[in-house]
Amino acid sequence: MVREVVRLGSAQVSEVITAQMADKFANYPGAKEAPAAALEYHHEEDHNPPLRGWPLVIASTLLSNSSVLQKWLWNNAKFGQPKHAPGLDSSVPWRIKPDVAPLGETGPMLPLEEGYLVTPKSADCKGRFNSIADYHELYKSGQATPLDVVEALLPLIRRDVGDEESKYAAAFIESNVDEVLQHARESTERWKEGKQLGILDGVPFGVKADTEVKGYVSTMGMKVDRTVAYFNRPEPETCWPALKMQEQGAIMVGKMNQHEIGMDTTGCNPVTGTATNWYNTRYFPGGSSSGAGSGLCAGLVPVAIGTDAGGSMRIPPAFCGVYGLKPTFNRTCSRATSMCVVGPMTSTVADLTIAYRVMSQPNPSDPGQNLLCLSVPPSPGSKKTLGICRAWIARADPDVLKVFSSCVEYLTTVKGYTAVDISLPYLREGQLAHAATCLTEAATEAFARNPSNYLAPLNHANRMLVSAATHTPATDYLAYGQIRHVIMGHLAWLWEQHPDMIVLTPTTPIAGWKICDGDEAYGCSDGNLSIKNMTFAWVANTSGCPAVTCPGGYVEAEQGEGVLPVGVMGMGEWGAEEQLLGFARDMEGFLEVEGRRRPKEWVDVVGLARGKGE
Repeated sequence: MVREVVRLGSAQVSEVITAQMADKFANYPGAKEAPAAALEYHHEEDHNPPLRGWPLVIASTLLSNSSVLQKWLWNNAKFGQPKHAPGLDSSVPWRIKPDVAPLGETGPMLPLEEGYLVTPKSADCKGRFNSIADYHELYKSGQATPLDVVEALLPLIRRDVGDEESKYAAAFIESNVDEVLQHARESTERWKEGKQLGILDGVPFGVKADTEVKGYVSTMGMKVDRTVAYFNRPEPETCWPALKMQEQGAIMVGKMNQHEIGMDTTGCNPVTGTATNWYNTRYFPGGSSSGAGSGLCAGLVPVAIGTDAGGSMRIPPAFCGVYGLKPTFNRTCSRATSMCVVGPMTSTVADLTIAYRVMSQPNPSDPGQNLLCLSVPPSPGSKKTLGICRAWIARADPDVLKVFSSCVEYLTTVKGYTAVDISLPYLREGQLAHAATCLTEAATEAFARNPSNYLAPLNHANRMLVSAATHTPATDYLAYGQIRHVIMGHLAWLWEQHPDMIVLTPTTPIAGWKICDGDEAYGCSDGNLSIKNMTFAWVANTSGCPAVTCPGGYVEAEQGEGVLPVGVMGMGEWGAEEQLLGFARDMEGFLEVEGRRRPKEWVDVVGLARGKGE
């Protein structure tokens, strides 16, 4: 077939390849290069007023009660701008969901017993974090049991102990202590009888507060108000990714903190307490999966499950020096959203691989999820290509660019990657469309939670954002879908030109987000910095493509004590998770050469448990 295609004209070649891709993918967007006007990247300064403290409270109160002010805020955020994007007319179809599904074998997950997955890193490895393999070896050796681990861990994460609450506890919101202990006893008994379920048996993990676990209310980081019916409805079932972890014997030790309803990227939460960035406590841990980022960098758990609608499983890992994988849309489970996915965050690449493979097993009851075929690694010797959009990357701060450039040099000179320059369409309009879509869907969810007073459960910052989002017209929402269609088609075209290409960017253009006076009391709202922080993250959500963030280095901080980690992100074609995990292994090698660092107050849970077991 390839020899036949070579003899065709370029237009015919594109048609043939697109037809082949339609056999490879369901809901394929079709490969089409975006018009030249759409590829011209132009940055505009935003003018969203930053608010904190009493000014935030006053502004929120006024906005919550004035449709005129809400509409002004919507317009000031430029959410009406995308429909005027160049080349966007009635001939461009709109697409609501990026539900491209790779087709092929949908059999069981890839093995978990590969050598690098089950072998603990050397004790003298710089900046070594405890991994799933370390827990497995701990139990296998008999030096400690899962019950020892849980008994060592619970005092660090419990939120129901008043003045005895640990300084690490803000990474979590709630733990069903009796249930956790029971699962630990059951795992301990399995190990004692030699009937352990596998490498995950007895390994602790956490789940973000917005992700369903049976018996827990999915508080989403909101203040619990028992007069609202929503907060009296525990989840009847556990979401598929967490359920598959539990079926392997992993112990869900608690629900993890987050930025309220996932609507910003700081992790600031004045209600539940803001989780700590243990690399530098004067900076936010990132959001919205703030508890996961904090808990992983502190060493509390090796695995956390979270959600990602705009970088929430990538920005916190980037700020906290760990790993996060945003899977292909619908890969682990289907959700009532056009942006959000569920996936793993971990301390090591081996753990990211194990967690991803377990979580992404096909669910027979979920037709959107089980349509996706098994992700497999590229063939040995496959060409490794990095796509870099130079004008876009230039938005990053100089210290971030320096780390990014060092990673590119390592990947191209040591790991055999080839870097190619690419252009991407509607980078400004697309980001505005993404932000407006997320907020509009959040407003819909807020009405569903509490129809009589949809803003009541929310903090001051989110009352402003969500109330403004109720003014999104249907015509604008469909224009956002047109932007999505063009972006997905152009990406498909790029992958025709460069098969297996990974789009490489920093994870965020900033190394960290400073905590300011007044943030902790009422929260903060800085739309300009929020948009900047998501500069690179949003494309994977809009397109439905998988993306992985890896720590790439560290920079000096402007306040507080300690350094700031810098994340580097690779985005792959739909279904390319295993390729991205291979890329993450290459990045891990770079970090080991440069010297990975642990936070000063990192907790050795394995060591604590070993002390209990002796």
